[in-house]
Amino acid sequence: MENLLLGALYFLTFYAFLPAFISRTFGFRVFKKGRVEREIALTFDDGPDPEYTPKLLDLLAKYDAKATFFVVGSHAEGQPELLRRMKEEGHIIGIHNYVHKSNWLMRPKTVRKQIGLTCDVIREATGIRSGYYRPPWGIVNVFDFARLGHYQIVLWSALFGDWNVKLGAEKLKSRMMKKLRPGEVILLHDCGRTPGADPTAPANMLLALEAYLQEGTKRGYRFVGVDTMIKLTEDNKSKKQPWWKRTLISAWLQYERAFHFVFRLKQVGEENPAFHYRITKYNGQSVVLDGSGPLEKGDKIVELHFDNRMLSSIASNSKSPVATGIKMLREVEHALPVLADQLAEDPEAENVRAVYGVTMIHRGADRLGFHVFRLPDGLFARSTRIYLRVLMRVLTKKQHNERASQRRSGIDPHMLLMPINHMMTYATRGTALVHESARSLSDAVERTIQAAVAEDPAHVGGSTSAI
Repeated sequence: MENLLLGALYFLTFYAFLPAFISRTFGFRVFKKGRVEREIALTFDDGPDPEYTPKLLDLLAKYDAKATFFVVGSHAEGQPELLRRMKEEGHIIGIHNYVHKSNWLMRPKTVRKQIGLTCDVIREATGIRSGYYRPPWGIVNVFDFARLGHYQIVLWSALFGDWNVKLGAEKLKSRMMKKLRPGEVILLHDCGRTPGADPTAPANMLLALEAYLQEGTKRGYRFVGVDTMIKLTEDNKSKKQPWWKRTLISAWLQYERAFHFVFRLKQVGEENPAFHYRITKYNGQSVVLDGSGPLEKGDKIVELHFDNRMLSSIASNSKSPVATGIKMLREVEHALPVLADQLAEDPEAENVRAVYGVTMIHRGADRLGFHVFRLPDGLFARSTRIYLRVLMRVLTKKQHNERASQRRSGIDPHMLLMPINHMMTYATRGTALVHESARSLSDAVERTIQAAVAEDPAHVGGSTSAI
């Protein structure tokens, strides 16, 4: 007998208690609170009720508030007009089982049947299938995680005991006002016909809710469905970088400052520079530049470096390395004339043969006047390739689809060289070709951008310490 009781205790722990504790405490596989600036999600359980739900819908319409209704299938079955009204007025309809019974007390097969029956009731009334589920009392079992993957399980961040009529409207209002803040998922009840609830309790809820809506509207809050709350939360999470990324980026930017100081890099332009450069000697293999003869080892060159602070800002706000590359290409478009002006006035740039850089942003660079060369295989090429892959993984948002994996594996840095005589055609002082050059440059960049968007090429991304 003792072993039987012990076995039952273990079963209940892993079937019910532990999954419920993990989901409620850590939010595992459930949504319970938003990360937003001025949105609040109102959710209502146990309805619809023929007396109180229409009054609730009237109240929500008065304040232009959207809500989410987790309906009990047996309550909704005879009230298709209320379900249709919810949909027509912009509310979300979720599932709260067919009868108000805990998932702990049902087998997995029975839970799925309860959900399926309620989903059918919603579909027959509105023509849509619900994608949101809230188990009664917020209690899940271990199979809910594994077999309800196509439903978003929604719990709550604020619960007030509004099913108890003895609480009263004033005390309920006082409790609710403490949770008048962005990101809250408010749980209320528009029906009192479930075990443990008072049939007239929703009357108090309506009184308290009107005060809550009135004050929230005055403060500039928006009352939204859980679909909007979830989307905004995911967007905000994707914008905020984890601490380890912020630490790495900060260290990388400090390294850039030290690099600029040690090698005496010069800034291109006065504010928000796209480039920095230094005058140095070419150390690569001999290459032939059209119209300029060969570039030999030891020749004087301008070595370009993207401004890493600008690159970090662009990458953090881009959805992919492709988008980063497109934005950086636009920065190149604007910076080349400024660079040409500065080189024309820099005495150290006398007798320079070419402008040089190493980059992943090489698709379309030939249209801007660069010669594009694959880096010769060797230690420098391999280490640069590793550096760039790590850099783009840190800077850009992580994508989990197959095409994103192919793009990452295709990152391959190239060497760019532009003869100095071609670079100087971009100078805005002392040349009659400035307007024609600017137009042709803009056209070339636009064609490059359009091609990048259409083809989504692999070879677009960020930079090494050189361009």
